[in-house]
Amino acid sequence: MDFNQIADGLTACLLLDTPPVALSFVQNVPASTEVLVDDVPSACALWRKAETKVFYAPAEKHFNCPIGAMVMGFDLPPEVQEGLMGFVGKMSSTNYITNDEPANIPTIPKGNNGILYGPLKDFTAEPDLILMWLTPRQAMLYNEATGSAKWAPSSPAPVFGRPACAALPIAHSPAASALSLGCAGMRTFTEISDDRLLAAVKGSNAPQLLQSLRATLDSNAAMQESYDEMKRSFST
Repeated sequence: MDFNQIADGLTACLLLDTPPVALSFVQNVPASTEVLVDDVPSACALWRKAETKVFYAPAEKHFNCPIGAMVMGFDLPPEVQEGLMGFVGKMSSTNYITNDEPANIPTIPKGNNGILYGPLKDFTAEPDLILMWLTPRQAMLYNEATGSAKWAPSSPAPVFGRPACAALPIAHSPAASALSLGCAGMRTFTEISDDRLLAAVKGSNAPQLLQSLRATLDSNAAMQESYDEMKRSFST
C-alpha cells in the first residue's frame, strides 16, 4: 500500500485541510522511532500531535485519561483503574452517562504496549487505523462512500457521540469505519473546531474507501447537475 498516495487521494477527494493520521497498535518501539516524552491530557490529544510527525507513545502516556486508556485496550495499573472508577462515578453523578453504559463502551483488543502515531503520508508501518477530521459535507461523502447511508432492512449505521475515542475500536472491528460527533473531552483536549466530526477507517480498508469516494464524487456530481437544473426552473 502506498500510504503517501492514499493520503493524497483522501485529501483530494474530501478536500481535507488537516492531514489524515495513522495509528498502529504495537508491542515494541519500532526501530529509529521517536518516543514521546511529553505528557498529554488524553489519548485524543495525541491525534493532533500525529498531524506533524511520526512517534511512538507507550501505554503510560495515555493514562491521564483513564477512559481513553481503557478504550485503547491497555492493561491499566491499579492506580489508573482507581482513577477510571472515579472518573466513571463523576460522569454518572452528573448524568453525563448512565450507570449501565461503561460496560458497553467498545475497546481495542488487549495485548499492545503502545501506539505508533503519525501523518499517513509519512507512515512506514501498516496502519491499523486512519483518522480524519471532517466538515458536515465531507462527512456526508464519507458516509455514502462507506455504505453507511444505504437504506436496507437493517437500519443505517448510526453516527454516535461520547466518548469520541470509541470510534477507533468500532472501525478496528469488522465494521471497518466509524463516524463520531465527538465529546466534550475530545473538543477540549484536541482543540478541534466545533464544525468538525471524527472519521475513523480500518487501515486495510483505505484503498477500497478511496475507490468508493471517487465513485461517490461522480454520482454526487451527476445528481448536482439535476438539482441545479431543478432549482433554475424555479428561478424568477
